[in-house]
Amino acid sequence: MDLLPDSAPLATKLRNTLIQYHSIGDSEWRVAKKTKDATVWRKPSEEFSGYLYKAQGVVEDVTNRIVDHIRPGPYRLDWDSLMTTMDIMETFEENCCVMRYTTAGQLWNIIAPREFVDFSYTTSYENGLLTCGISLDYGEVRPNFVRGFNHPCGWFCIPLKDYPSHSLLTGYIQTELRGMLPQSAVDAAMSSTLINFYSDLKKALKT
Repeated sequence: MDLLPDSAPLATKLRNTLIQYHSIGDSEWRVAKKTKDATVWRKPSEEFSGYLYKAQGVVEDVTNRIVDHIRPGPYRLDWDSLMTTMDIMETFEENCCVMRYTTAGQLWNIIAPREFVDFSYTTSYENGLLTCGISLDYGEVRPNFVRGFNHPCGWFCIPLKDYPSHSLLTGYIQTELRGMLPQSAVDAAMSSTLINFYSDLKKALKT
């Protein structure tokens, strides 16, 4: 088990990595799935042997409220159908913490429940917000769970210029589920999970 890292340099590095992903040209992405709620693209990850996914859709709400539903906090468990538990293990400052969470089994339990321990950081970006995270090797792995690993991930939430009550939500996700899994099953699950994330989030914001 590692010690907790120094939060400030980790937060800066994480933010810079996400901004770098956000500047990747359109030609490098391939569409993986598209619905009325969102479009998901993917490209080979530079962090591990899987994919970096990009998801994007317009969400009808103000930036702060959307990000409050995404980042670690009381809202997330209420609406995210994939997340089954969430505990804040350490808080560094108001916008920076370490959380442990578990996810439900997927694809008829071909993908068994997973546990993650993530460093999470929320900061301003342009005239909106960026909430981002990366997994840490920290804390004991609980029985009955495989410990997954999130390489740098994050969500940019920017108000639309002409419709400030609507926001463009763009996510970058690269999750290493670990365990003995066929890559095709992981890829199928990731695209669907990201599409569901948008539809679940939209429903939650309307209630």
